[in-house]
Amino acid sequence: MSTAVLDRDPSAASPTPTSPAPGVSFARILDAEWTKIRTVRSTVWSLIAMVTVSVGGTALVCWGAASELASDESNEPVGAFLTWGLLFGQIAALVLGILVASSEYSSGMIRTTLAAVPRRGSVLVAKAAVLAGVLLVLGVATTLASYLAGNFFLDREGIGFALDDPGVLRTIVGGGLYLAMLGVFGLALGTLIRHTAGAVTVGIAVIFVVGNLIGLVPGVVGEWLEKLMPGNAGQMVAVVEWFDPDALDPWVGFAVFSAETLVLLAIAGLLFSRRDA
Repeated sequence: MSTAVLDRDPSAASPTPTSPAPGVSFARILDAEWTKIRTVRSTVWSLIAMVTVSVGGTALVCWGAASELASDESNEPVGAFLTWGLLFGQIAALVLGILVASSEYSSGMIRTTLAAVPRRGSVLVAKAAVLAGVLLVLGVATTLASYLAGNFFLDREGIGFALDDPGVLRTIVGGGLYLAMLGVFGLALGTLIRHTAGAVTVGIAVIFVVGNLIGLVPGVVGEWLEKLMPGNAGQMVAVVEWFDPDALDPWVGFAVFSAETLVLLAIAGLLFSRRDA
């Protein structure tokens, strides 16, 4: 009996573990990430919290402060109250971004994801794109609803803002952009730390605590550090006016925050590609 020996073409060798899985396009990776983000309960509750706290907080504060803001004795910038609730609603966007990354590690789903799509960079970019898209759309809607709710009470005192007043449309669009970028910031933190509680603690500390305390550094250095902190810089685009007249210009502040977020995401992507799942 003779045995036939077949010559194998070296180019036909099976793909290595780091090769792209056959047939998995970036569009399919996006679709998979979209399916994951919309089918988990944490997404729904985070988005509900973001909308409720932002709109409800703005309405409540404007209702309570409108008459005082309308008085001649008030020196407060009225536009700072128009999206006031967003200051706390942003926590939900940050937490959602963290959960998109960290929940896969806690459940072990990350191993399944990377088995299906070994291209880790594509996975991270797809997560960021889907997350940013969801938060951008809902963020614009939330900021618009906050404006309408708060402006209702300001209008009754004759100090309301029209949509075509300076800064109003920019605030509505900017609110969506800020929440989307903040979600990506949270995604980067979640990817770096891989633990939900730890990442949330660090994220809230950076956005709220350190951003305020660093202003205690004396002199010009302290002033600039306070302006450049992620939360302080980014949120300028989501308010009509701010309490500090020396804060960064809205679009400059958003550009600074975007750069900080992208650097953090790049670092997270580098570690994501090198660490074990």
